[in-house]
Amino acid sequence: MIVLATLGILLLLLLASIPVAVAILALGLALGYFFSGYPLHRLLGEVFWSASTDFLLLSIPLFVLLGEILLRAGIARRTYGALDKWLSWLPGGLMHANIGTAAMFAATSGSSVATAATIGTVGLPQARRYGYHEGLFAGTIAAGGTLGILIPPSINLIVYGFLTNTSIPQLFLAGIVPGILLALVFMAVILVICLIRPGLSGGVRRASWGERLRSLQDLLPVLFIFAIVIGSIYTGWATPTESAALGVIAAVLLALRYRAVGLRFLQEVAEGTVRTTAMIMLILIAANYLNFVLDSVGLAELLKRFVQNLGLSPLKTLLAIIALYVVLGFFVETLSLMVISVPIVFPVIVGAGFHPVWFGILLILLIEMALITPPVGLNLYVVQGVRGRGTIGEVIVGSTPFVLGIFIMIGILVLWPELALFLAWNV
Repeated sequence: MIVLATLGILLLLLLASIPVAVAILALGLALGYFFSGYPLHRLLGEVFWSASTDFLLLSIPLFVLLGEILLRAGIARRTYGALDKWLSWLPGGLMHANIGTAAMFAATSGSSVATAATIGTVGLPQARRYGYHEGLFAGTIAAGGTLGILIPPSINLIVYGFLTNTSIPQLFLAGIVPGILLALVFMAVILVICLIRPGLSGGVRRASWGERLRSLQDLLPVLFIFAIVIGSIYTGWATPTESAALGVIAAVLLALRYRAVGLRFLQEVAEGTVRTTAMIMLILIAANYLNFVLDSVGLAELLKRFVQNLGLSPLKTLLAIIALYVVLGFFVETLSLMVISVPIVFPVIVGAGFHPVWFGILLILLIEMALITPPVGLNLYVVQGVRGRGTIGEVIVGSTPFVLGIFIMIGILVLWPELALFLAWNV
């Protein structure tokens, strides 16, 4: 009854277009009222305070601020131009640059939506100029944007670590190799499509070695930020929150170097940071209360015992959870899906013997899939909004091959979990 009530009330609230944070909080209040013998609503203040004062969460606005500074300073545009020179000789041309730039910007942004919007703003005008198939081109941007929550620093990995008490440094390091491999899988998908349908590739453009070598200077800012953020964590010099602060300082220095800092720049950076941070924190605070209620009524423990009594093998349990996330990803916004489901699913996964860091990376891959599958795939709408013409259906069709690419990456990670763990073991 609790499970059915949880899913039923949540779907009704979301279908009613109630803001996600409000829907999650209302769900927690309803479950506490109907299924608990204690007045759990009287603990709202305590739960809200404890959720909003965790030092780890300070890294979220810092990483958002870091991405906003790099976006407004035009560094993504410089990175795109450099990768254009290095990758456009491949069948598919600039579409490979979309994936490459998304992967590099993901190493500084931490947000899939911000990555997709940035690459879309830079790349889509090029698609029109050079005659690419716009649906497929937009699909590569939407898919590339998903890398923003896998390649560290990732806001979603911070949220997962917060919800499960898992090491953030280990999660960050565990996301590096799968993130790079997924980018390569996406590029392989583009290559196969363009070899089968050459008319979709938009033609091949070549640059001289001199132009390529000169363009390397435009890749240095992103590599510099990545080295500071991840390097300081890996060496033990800084916590994730401190590394985010170091990244912001480095980003400000780069913005000054490119003479991008001005009154309008500061205003746009501040507004973007506050808007995104407020949305994330409201969802997290509401989700923390919902998780408290679910724990109080014993739902997580009940589900864990239920799954154990089914007698499923660990692999079958994992496959059932993967199927559940694939289905829910069609209907629930990604961050909401994560904060609602993790406290319920995590005890089952750990009880089945799976490593919590490894499952965090697998979960991010499943969340990535939800970003490019209709009807609520956020990246699809972001790219279509930037595109400003045509239909959302064209973007959906263009993104579909990359859903297969994510499935391939999930299979690789299930078969070889060491790909995510071997760097994390050193922390």
